[in-house]
Amino acid sequence: MSLQIIKVLEFWAEGEITNFIKVWALVFASLSYCFFAAKHVPTGFSRFLAILPVVVLNLVLPLTLHTMHLGGSSAFFLAWLANFKLLLFAFGKGPLSDPSVSLPRFAALACLPIKSAASAPASSVADEKLVRLKKTDKSSESKTVSPKIPIESQVAFKTSKKGLKSMWNYVTKGLLICLFLKLYDYTDMIHPKLTWVLYSFHIYFGLEIILAVFGGLAKAVVGIELEPQFDEPYLSASLQEFWGRRWNIMVTRILRPTVYEPVLYFSTMITGRKWAPLPAVMGSFLVSALMHELIFFYLGRNKPSGEITLFFMLHGVCLAIEVAIKKAVNGRWGLPRLIAGPLTVGFVMVTAFWLFFPEFLRCNSISRAFDEYAAMGAFVKDVGEALTFGTFHNVSVV
Repeated sequence: MSLQIIKVLEFWAEGEITNFIKVWALVFASLSYCFFAAKHVPTGFSRFLAILPVVVLNLVLPLTLHTMHLGGSSAFFLAWLANFKLLLFAFGKGPLSDPSVSLPRFAALACLPIKSAASAPASSVADEKLVRLKKTDKSSESKTVSPKIPIESQVAFKTSKKGLKSMWNYVTKGLLICLFLKLYDYTDMIHPKLTWVLYSFHIYFGLEIILAVFGGLAKAVVGIELEPQFDEPYLSASLQEFWGRRWNIMVTRILRPTVYEPVLYFSTMITGRKWAPLPAVMGSFLVSALMHELIFFYLGRNKPSGEITLFFMLHGVCLAIEVAIKKAVNGRWGLPRLIAGPLTVGFVMVTAFWLFFPEFLRCNSISRAFDEYAAMGAFVKDVGEALTFGTFHNVSVV
């Protein structure tokens, strides 16, 4: 029986899975180098130069993977999460800078959607700088913000503190994905727009499950708190709520210290605290757009069309306008949630149909995902046959 299982694993370990294992072995080796090098290289430009080769390596490694699930998730974890956290680490910031973190935790924190509770500061560095600015800024603009309102509540990018959801939540979404896969067999009988709605929920459910699986495994192995992934984004009543507290929250967390807070700090000195969040929001959306363009390049190896950038910049402009209106009315008026919710979700979906999903189609992502689901099903079937009947139909056993 054990020979049959070995044959199954050997057969399915060829190709992409082998590349996947090699990639992550190199990742662990490079992160080990960063971990030990940091003990001898001081923070600042010297450490930045020391880890720069690892940042470049993380940009190259996803090119060796070609599947939607293994390649796409690895590209996101390495080119975006790991690189941004390493850049913070170079200057003594972020979760990797905690001196008590062990090597396994360091590697997990660098690449996966998890966080160290001990490393989460009570207030951000940018907020502390803004507090100091407030004490020294005697202009009328600085006085327009009430001192009773914490700075955290005035900026656009707020984050949720929720972590892993209940198992039934993920099981339900997994079953819905299975239902969607069955419905795709009847797309010729379904209106194209309704099919795209199914794609929308399929992408959301799939991302949430994949990220939760990786984060849950890391939590089980190294015991680190799971970082929140999504918080039911279809319940959003504003773009600020959608992008800041409900959709892909870990991206918000990594963009905040790397892009939003630095831009907020410098724009505060130019525009004053009241309007400083607007350029910070636009800067965050611009960086997010560029990173999404990179991820889609990894997925399809296609020349960027610019539609993804347009999508995020459009939402950045609209969110900035939303923030400006909220500041202008100062809470005196607002749409009821029953109206604002459908308007927000409708705007997100319409603009996604227009600018975001065409890039998925260019990558041939739907058919490729189906092929990968079929391959996974065949793997499970082979393992089941080897365990139950002692046979393996893909290779002959000597």
